[in-house]
Amino acid sequence: MEGALYICATPIGNLEDITLRVLNTLKEVDLIAAEDTRHSLRLLRHYDIKTPLTSYHKFNKISKGPALILKLKEGNNIALITDAGTPAISDPGEDLVRLAYENGIRVYSLPGPTACITALTLSGLKTRRFSFEAFLPSDNKQRLRVLEELKNESRTIILYEAPHRLLKTLNQLHEYLGDRKITILRELTKKFEEVNQTSLKEAIDKYKKEEAKGEIVLVIEGKSWEELDDESQAAWSSLSIKEHMEFYENQGIDRKEAMKKVAKDRGVSKRDIYNELLDYK
Repeated sequence: MEGALYICATPIGNLEDITLRVLNTLKEVDLIAAEDTRHSLRLLRHYDIKTPLTSYHKFNKISKGPALILKLKEGNNIALITDAGTPAISDPGEDLVRLAYENGIRVYSLPGPTACITALTLSGLKTRRFSFEAFLPSDNKQRLRVLEELKNESRTIILYEAPHRLLKTLNQLHEYLGDRKITILRELTKKFEEVNQTSLKEAIDKYKKEEAKGEIVLVIEGKSWEELDDESQAAWSSLSIKEHMEFYENQGIDRKEAMKKVAKDRGVSKRDIYNELLDYK
């Protein structure tokens, strides 16, 4: 019988943040595929896990992925772990999971720590709706395209960032998003964990004076519905009522429905639109 692939979440800092199910699985599988075998050895030695290790990371995934699939097809059970947190989240593990499904391999996900959710719950910002962007693209053109998309994002935004790029990213976020609330979280679950609730402008001032250190997660306030509505109404107000009506009627929308849409766009009542049209006539 074919083996199974187990996606195993491991601690993002504190070694006690691991589930019993993950520990048992790491002991019982035939092989552990780790992003960095030297880094993962610390965790395995701590829990006296002697399962063989092999590397699987972004630099060898093209050749190593098919090799792991072959082992799975031969009946070996494999656990996939990343340096910290949940594999396949901003991680090359997503490619191995895709390969497994393409080859009919059963995949199990064993839940546990992930930095983005830990940061979100600590941020003090809205948690019901959020957008996880991981690291912004390193390519400048793609990076600016993503920032442009985030300008009108109403959900809470979660980003990962390296210390040496933090100030650049904060400046770009301020340029594109304005002065939003932001929580900067550093070294989550570790001894020197830090949670800084601030604004983008204040954060820029802070990191102009001091060097950023450690692994960083940024949680940024989304644009409010009121701001979006105001901007939308401002855009529509550049049209006359007649032009606004024609915009919808030219799409085949009947006059009554078009009046409803125009009223909603402008934040007024349908009666106001009706009266305006009468005055225009």
